[in-house]
Amino acid sequence: MRKSVGPKLVAAPNPQHARAVDPYIPGHGNPGYRVSRYALELTYKVESNRLDGKAEITATASEPLKRFSLDLSDALTASKISVNGRRPQRYAQRGGKLELTLANEVPAGAAMTISIRYAGTPRPIRSTWGEVGWEELSEGVIVASQPSGAPSWFPCDDHPASKASYRITITTDSPYRVVSNGKLVSRKVSAAHTTWVYEQAAPMASYLATIQIGAYDLLKVADKPVPIRAAVPARLTSDFQRSFGNQERIMRAFTRWFGPYPFPEYTVVVTDDTLEIPVEAQTVSIFGANHCDGTRHAERLVAHELAHQWFGNSLTLTRWKDIWLHEGFACYSEWLWAQECGEATTQQMAARYYAKLAASPTDIVVGDPGPDLMFDDRVYKRGALTVHALRVALGDPAFFSLLHEWTSEYAHQSVSTDDFVTLAAKHSSEPLRELWRAWLYETSLPPLPVLTAL
Repeated sequence: MRKSVGPKLVAAPNPQHARAVDPYIPGHGNPGYRVSRYALELTYKVESNRLDGKAEITATASEPLKRFSLDLSDALTASKISVNGRRPQRYAQRGGKLELTLANEVPAGAAMTISIRYAGTPRPIRSTWGEVGWEELSEGVIVASQPSGAPSWFPCDDHPASKASYRITITTDSPYRVVSNGKLVSRKVSAAHTTWVYEQAAPMASYLATIQIGAYDLLKVADKPVPIRAAVPARLTSDFQRSFGNQERIMRAFTRWFGPYPFPEYTVVVTDDTLEIPVEAQTVSIFGANHCDGTRHAERLVAHELAHQWFGNSLTLTRWKDIWLHEGFACYSEWLWAQECGEATTQQMAARYYAKLAASPTDIVVGDPGPDLMFDDRVYKRGALTVHALRVALGDPAFFSLLHEWTSEYAHQSVSTDDFVTLAAKHSSEPLRELWRAWLYETSLPPLPVLTAL
C-alpha cells in the first residue's frame, strides 16, 4: 500500500447539477443556494417531548434568489424568521417545506444568514422505508435520519450532496447524557438542566446529523489510534466490554486498509431499547441493547458501522442511486474483518453470500436500484461482491492503494460511481468496463470472483 496523506477538512464541492432534486427522495432538497454551516440551539423536555429550536443557517445563493425553501416537518412550527437580518416578505409552511419570499432579491454569489425559530412535538417522518428521524425511546431519544429524516428536528436543505459544518447546542434534563456529532466542546450543568455543545467541523450531510439522549454512562474504549468512547446504560457496561471488545482492533485494521480515520474521534451509543438494525451518523454509531448481550454475535455490525465513517460519512454519495458506494464497502469491510479475526477468509465470506444471492431473485440493478429497493440486502451484498471482483481484478497492492487514494483524495466530499470508476481505472492495467457492467448494471449474477492468494 502506498502511504496515505491525511484527510483534508475542506468544504465539499457542490456543483449545481448535484442540487437537482434526487428522484429517490423527490420531496427533499432545495435548489438555488448552498449551505455551508448550521448553528442549532435546541431545548428539549424529555417527559413531554417538547422541542424548541433556533437555527442559524449560513448559505450562498447560487442564482438570483427572491424565493426559496427549506425542508422542515409540519410537526414543528416556524416563527421569527429573518434573512440577513430582515424579515421575509412572507412565508408559508406546508407539505414538509418552509417557503420564503424575500422583500429584496439576493444576488447570485451573495452570502445569506437565515435565522429561524421553531417549536413543536417532534415525530418521525413517514417514508417509503418506514419512519425516519427523531423518535422517542423508552427513556430518551434516538435520531436515525437516513435517508430523509433530518427535517423532523431542524430546518435544512435535505439533500445528500448538501454538506456543511455544524454546531449543535442542546439543553435538556440533567439526568440525561447527550451525544451528537463531532467533538463535545462545552458542557454546562445546572441543578435541573445541562447544556451540551458539539462542534462538527468536517462537512456533513443533513441525514447524518444526530442527537442521542439517554441515561448513559460514558466509557473510554481507546485513546489510540483514535479516541473511542461509548455511551452505554449502566446495566450493559459489562456486556459491552465483551460484545464491543474488539472495537480498537477493528479501528486499527481499518486505518491500515482504508487510510487514516477521517474524524477526530468516534463514539458508540448503545440504547436501552431493542433496535432492529444499528444506525450510522457522522462520528457516531448507534446500537440497540440486543446488539450488546455479552457475546460477539453482532461484531460484523460493529465493523460495518465503523466502516461507514469512511464510506458514507467522509465520502458521501451525491445521489441515492449510488448507495452501493456506502453499503457495498461497509459489507466488504465485514468480510475483511472476518478474515482478520480468524472467523473465515474473505473468499469464504464472498462465497457464502454469493450462494445466497444465487438463490434470490435476480431482478435488481445495483448501480441504480430504485428507491423501493435501495435498502434491499441484495444491494448491500452484491455491492460487496462488486468490491471483491475489483480486488480480484486489480490484485491486493493496487486494490488497497486505490482504497487509500479514494478515501484521501475525496475526503469529506460528495462522490459518485463515476468518480470511483475513473479513479479505479488509474490502478488497473486492463479495462474494467465489463466488470462494472456485469456487477452494477446487469441483473444476472456474474460468476463468483475468486482470489488466487489469501
